Amino acid sequence: MTLLFAGMAVATEATATTGRWWWGGVVGVLWLASLFYMINRGYGRTLLAPDRIQFSTLVSRRATPWSEITGIEPRSHQTRGGAWWEVRVYRARGRSLAIPGIFTSRRGDEVFEGNLAVVREYWARATAPE
Repeated sequence: MTLLFAGMAVATEATATTGRWWWGGVVGVLWLASLFYMINRGYGRTLLAPDRIQFSTLVSRRATPWSEITGIEPRSHQTRGGAWWEVRVYRARGRSLAIPGIFTSRRGDEVFEGNLAVVREYWARATAPE
């Protein structure tokens, strides 16, 4: 991704006429935004508590009670560069949330599947009738 943005910046600067210099800045800002997104997703953490799941990223903290969750499912993304999977929490109200720190680019990744099983186990225990 970095090479793509660097190539775009160089091509823009090399072909730009006077007054179109700002394109290089736009490409640089987009590159920084995508870099921050990848770092934020990769270094996020998830805390599984008996009563809630808590998401922590570089810029946000969010807790959702297990009782508000209606599903926990892996979601695949297909791109030109390949495929990757993440785990999403579906809530009764509101949009679904990606669980930070649980994603992979390999099909059949045992660590990914193990983490998904642990999250589902916590959810099943918390929502089981007593």
